[in-house]
Amino acid sequence: MNAEEKRVALGNAVRARREEQGLSQARLALMVGSSKSHIWRIETGRVSVGMDDLARIAEALDTPVSSLFTF
Repeated sequence: MNAEEKRVALGNAVRARREEQGLSQARLALMVGSSKSHIWRIETGRVSVGMDDLARIAEALDTPVSSLFTF
């Protein structure tokens, strides 16, 4: 699996968790101190995610960071 495929897999996991909890991208962005467009870019695999952002997203989604890695 190359880097782009890993970003897409991570983004899909974030999106799935967010949707399971009934959160909009805008709401998640508010919870993690980010922008809706940044959340969209993460969920579509367009950007790499830093550890700090990933930790805040996992915390907001009440899930371990490791559960967002499906690869």
